[in-house]
Amino acid sequence: MKYNVQTLNSISPVYHGTLKDAEYLVGSNVTHPDAILVRSADMHDYAIGENLLCVGRAGAGVNNIPLDRMAEAGVVVFNSPGANANAVKELVVAGLLLASRRITEGVEWCRTLADEPDLEKLVEKGKSRFAGPELAGKTLGVVGLGAIGVLVANMGVSLGMNVLGYDPYISVDHAWKLSRSVAHATELSEVLEKSDYVTLHVPLMDSTRGMIDATVLGRMKPGAALLNFSRGGLVDTAAVIEALERERLRAYVTDFPCRELIGVKNAVLTPHLGASTPESEDNCVRMVARQIDDYLKTGSIVNACNYPNCPLGPVTIPRIALLHKNVPNVIGAITQHLSAEGLNIENMVNQSRGALAYTVVDVSARPSDALIERLRGLDTSYRVRLLLP
Repeated sequence: MKYNVQTLNSISPVYHGTLKDAEYLVGSNVTHPDAILVRSADMHDYAIGENLLCVGRAGAGVNNIPLDRMAEAGVVVFNSPGANANAVKELVVAGLLLASRRITEGVEWCRTLADEPDLEKLVEKGKSRFAGPELAGKTLGVVGLGAIGVLVANMGVSLGMNVLGYDPYISVDHAWKLSRSVAHATELSEVLEKSDYVTLHVPLMDSTRGMIDATVLGRMKPGAALLNFSRGGLVDTAAVIEALERERLRAYVTDFPCRELIGVKNAVLTPHLGASTPESEDNCVRMVARQIDDYLKTGSIVNACNYPNCPLGPVTIPRIALLHKNVPNVIGAITQHLSAEGLNIENMVNQSRGALAYTVVDVSARPSDALIERLRGLDTSYRVRLLLP
């Protein structure tokens, strides 16, 4: 049996290392897909086929995918957090320099000098207009200490900066990777008041949308620079423009241009270049390819965006995997059906995430097709799969 994997964008061919030709048919023209590989294609109007089991987003953001609709169709959505972290970190370094040294203004000025007869003398006389401070010794505030934020914080230490990190939800894994030289702030206000540069590395959610508003900007150290290489929606654009015009902000450097910011003095815009490296694209594709392969073959869920994570080992005995509503009595109904068929439960895992849950049961013998259909018929079930060794 071959799995069908449809690609909705041009995808790096490195997936061949995981999705082997003997087991997978991968391409843009593949029909009735079991899985989808996508980068930026908008899937909100995508017709979800009954064969579709999972979607792998080769990147971190999933704004282009209808997570709730996919969940209710029993489709797990994966992303690749951290796969593009180094690429974004390197662009943040450039952003810090652009916010400090007035590089873009100097470049534009040099373009006007092509016909000047005494070029060298003019350059020496004019360069003072583009002077800017060094980074060493300044304070860098990092808001969000995930995969990217940790690398940015450690990079700031390497540049000789005083680094202040803020993340009330930092994971143990990321905490271990953080340099001991990074000071940990317990309140966002501390970062705002002390930092010469504030860089954002948090996901865009309802709770973070517009988090950098006029009130927050008013708490920032006067003359500080704000960097946004996460998502444009994190900031109130009108408030940022006002802060720039009043010179409350020294600069705003963002990877998410919008019409309102074009031409605004000291607003430096780059065209969403954060993950635009061949290495980053390859890393993202490799990661989601592994996640798709594991899920299709074993039911293992890692880096899911709509269902709970549930890493699993290989299938050694019959395995029933159920995506379902997270409501009372579901487990009881499942075990009742298994017991009625005389199946012994060798191992069971149940994980939940909000209104959704995932239950995996390894059983003593192969269940009948009729049992699987009865489990699918439960009004709490979104998807039921039987995986065999």
